[in-house]
Amino acid sequence: MRLSELKGAGRTPNLPLSIELADAAGPAQLQLLSVLRVLPGQRYVGAAVWRGRPVLAKLLVGSKAARHFQRELDGVRLLAAQGLTTPMLLADGLKDGEGGWLLFDFLEGAESLGDAWKQVEALPALADEQTAVLAEALAAIGQLHSKGLWQEDLHLDNLLRHDGHLYLIDGAGIRVEQAGQPLSRQKVLENLGVFFAQLPKSLEPFTEELLVYYLLSNGEHALPLEALQKQVNKVRSWRLKDFLIKVGRECTLFSVQRGAFGLRATPREEEAIMLPVLAQADALLDQGHLYKTGGAASVGKVEVAGRTLVVKRYNIKGFAHWLKRFWRPSRAWHSWREGHRLVFLGIATPKPLALLEKRFFWLRSRAYLITEYLAGPDIIERFAPFVESGNAPEAELLALDHLFAELIRERISHGDFKGHNLFWDRDRWSLIDLDSMCQHGSASSFAPAYARDRARFMRNWPQSSALYQVIDQRLPKGA
Repeated sequence: MRLSELKGAGRTPNLPLSIELADAAGPAQLQLLSVLRVLPGQRYVGAAVWRGRPVLAKLLVGSKAARHFQRELDGVRLLAAQGLTTPMLLADGLKDGEGGWLLFDFLEGAESLGDAWKQVEALPALADEQTAVLAEALAAIGQLHSKGLWQEDLHLDNLLRHDGHLYLIDGAGIRVEQAGQPLSRQKVLENLGVFFAQLPKSLEPFTEELLVYYLLSNGEHALPLEALQKQVNKVRSWRLKDFLIKVGRECTLFSVQRGAFGLRATPREEEAIMLPVLAQADALLDQGHLYKTGGAASVGKVEVAGRTLVVKRYNIKGFAHWLKRFWRPSRAWHSWREGHRLVFLGIATPKPLALLEKRFFWLRSRAYLITEYLAGPDIIERFAPFVESGNAPEAELLALDHLFAELIRERISHGDFKGHNLFWDRDRWSLIDLDSMCQHGSASSFAPAYARDRARFMRNWPQSSALYQVIDQRLPKGA
């Protein structure tokens, strides 16, 4: 096939496929064997064979192909010119009306630092294994900055381990201030802000300790923690806004179909499993274990392919209720978005797996939300033996302290903070039922909402009980 035909191949082209390209030695067929990254109609990155040699192919098509090709080529050349470790560019080309291609040496068995991090991220904060991954990344970033370059799209997946070396990839994100001269302090702070903003907030107290690994590679500037944290906060705020837009549109992370007769959304990695679940959501509820039925919502535990899920159906109780609901986003949508907000912020909640709004010419009716199932007890059940004594396990009280601190830090109010909406799961308190959750834009709007949340939470136990007194003393009185 011709390169330009890739434009219509969508997200999952039929593989393997043969694409005719040409370099200085003449035309040849590129055999594309797998696709690793896709931006439909614009960019396809995958493993391929070129002139009998395995290569990593970056194929650029569509109206932006020439611009994307030049950015990638410029970045790769900058890295090579400064002696930084990056995969060798074996062939490249750009043809009007067809697109551009860049073929790199294929690093067989390479592991991204992103994958390495996934293997250790569940360990206690800054465990030795985590430190090893982050130290490797920060050393490479320091080397990049010492040459006057920075990676605009800085994340752990753009650093590859292979044969004892760490490779910088994705030339399209490489930018230059003054090649060969150390990057200015402001650019360093901005770029490190991008890096640290992607790490879990539990690592925030260790920023200064981690920064040492960067300074060992590039000690050109003093880097005040306050200035760095300001950049981190700025990037985190932007990333959250960007992520919450993505949960409602078709993109790499989410599969979203929106139209006059419905809205369906699911993480792309869950799409194949969740589509059949959505198609039979009512039947699954009828067959499952119901926690709540009738009224505004029906909630049940269901089993699908050996996996336990929770299905919540938001009902329309009648015509009057429909008149109140059809014109605004459903409570399922609100819970979907807020669930992903909590996941992004690292606050425990069951992972949202799928959303479905049924519509008739855009007018909303029933809606469905599917989440992971939490097997743990809620806080009422968990603390029931300690109501009179007040001797609840210290680890669980500390986890409660931590949850409230997170909510205050992010200015998040739950809106219905009864004990049945707080579950003990994997040594953390996990929030469910997010229909009324809100992240406030100011302290003045958050303060009264927090006061209501706290008051509702404390009503879970008799005011005269020892447990009430213990929790009341520990939780902040105001935000």
